[in-house]
Amino acid sequence: MTGWKAKRFWTEASVMATEGGFTVTLDGRPVKTPARTLLVVPTEALARAIALEWDAQTGLVKPETMPFTRTANSALDKVAQQKDAVVAMLADYGGTDLLCYRATEPRPLIDRQAAGWDPLLDWAAATFDARLRSVPGVMFTPQDPAALARLHAAVAAQSAVQIAAFHDLVAISGSLILALAVTRGRLSADTAFGLSRIDEHWQAELWGVDEDAAILETLKKDAFGQAARFHSMCE
Repeated sequence: MTGWKAKRFWTEASVMATEGGFTVTLDGRPVKTPARTLLVVPTEALARAIALEWDAQTGLVKPETMPFTRTANSALDKVAQQKDAVVAMLADYGGTDLLCYRATEPRPLIDRQAAGWDPLLDWAAATFDARLRSVPGVMFTPQDPAALARLHAAVAAQSAVQIAAFHDLVAISGSLILALAVTRGRLSADTAFGLSRIDEHWQAELWGVDEDAAILETLKKDAFGQAARFHSMCE
């Protein structure tokens, strides 16, 4: 029926151990994904976070207020069905990573990018034996295939549930290295998000803050933080 929306019909959302991990039940009935797959996540903490989203619903169910549920659905219905393709897509960010393309002027911005981004490229080189080169300007510059292969392996080593959250960390920041730094504990989500916005914050300092851009940035920061928390709960 056109315009039909789900309404809350349950009294309590609970967590239950099941084969492969933990699931969420609504008055004893297990939650399923949009593709009708049983929603199973690897840890009790993650299942409880999802259950809290269901318990917070009043009246009409609002999926936009349920980021953990949406990410779990994506992991089971999409990532798990095409993991190799998703891994390849995310690993490709290493070839055009935000941290590698630098301003050519003015000097203060060049220095700010170097101070924020060079240590992360050094960290990636030490952690994954994957040295990415930084270049001035925005013209595509090929990276070492061996380095990209090692970064690909780091992405592929994650589970489908982790990759669903990792996708958002990469897509929102535009950086495979920043996403890896968050999931490996090198950076907090707030710090990583700030590093991804060096150029935008520089422009805001010069020309003032655009209200619409500020609202969008807040939404992105919240989504980035939610993805980081989801990923951290997968183990």
